[in-house]
Amino acid sequence: MVKVLTLLMVFCSLQVFASDTGRLSSRLKPGGFYVGVVKSGTEVHYKGRQVRVSDDGQFIIGFGRDAELQQSFKLLHNDGRSEKVSLALKSREYDIQHIDGVARKYVQPAPDVLHRIRTEAKRVGQSRQFDTPADDFFSGFTQPARGRITGIYGSQRYFNGEPRRPHYGIDFAAPTGHPVVSAADGIVRLAHEDLYFSGGTIIIDHGFGISSSYLHLSAIDVKEGETVERGQLIGKIGATGRVTGPHLDWRINWFDVRLDPALMMQ
Repeated sequence: MVKVLTLLMVFCSLQVFASDTGRLSSRLKPGGFYVGVVKSGTEVHYKGRQVRVSDDGQFIIGFGRDAELQQSFKLLHNDGRSEKVSLALKSREYDIQHIDGVARKYVQPAPDVLHRIRTEAKRVGQSRQFDTPADDFFSGFTQPARGRITGIYGSQRYFNGEPRRPHYGIDFAAPTGHPVVSAADGIVRLAHEDLYFSGGTIIIDHGFGISSSYLHLSAIDVKEGETVERGQLIGKIGATGRVTGPHLDWRINWFDVRLDPALMMQ
């Protein structure tokens, strides 16, 4: 009984901390995340990873698009005690479309570009593995561009009966050249003008494994290694890469876990 009460107290303290301060609060659903706070010296472990904890005890854990609804993480206290905290995610539905009669060249990349795709994917993945102590993102994210929303997280298309990769961002449609700003303070880890799929691409490290990506840009106004501030101009909307029109595809990751950017703008 004492252990159950302890876990309830931990859970409540995490929730109260997030809501009382008006900062980023947990979104317990696939594509969402858990924000919490623990006492100094407590370690947080999730799926074999020791999660970064700030000096004042804050941490974040992310859940992918198809995450299981029952989640848990472990607390290791500085007195040697170990506790398991369970979380229940709410289920969600995604927009699924079936499109037939699509020419194969639009479904499967040509063999001569597969090496390029793999090389670029590795570099993008590496740009999302930083675990720095910056924590501005706990205040939530600023919308990075103005425009009509034409794509949402989790949606998926089937071409000729074959499933395509789900969409992991928010698409903001606007004319080429419209400004794009950094959604939070951070460090630019990738600034590339011509990736095969995403064209002009910027990835910014915001700390604690959280990164944001800005795709299909027509111009890039920052350099790798540069420190940027929330709301700072970083590039311009474009139609580069594999797209049919100008827009910003904005994405959020927790390391390699793809989160729903809409849940970060609270």
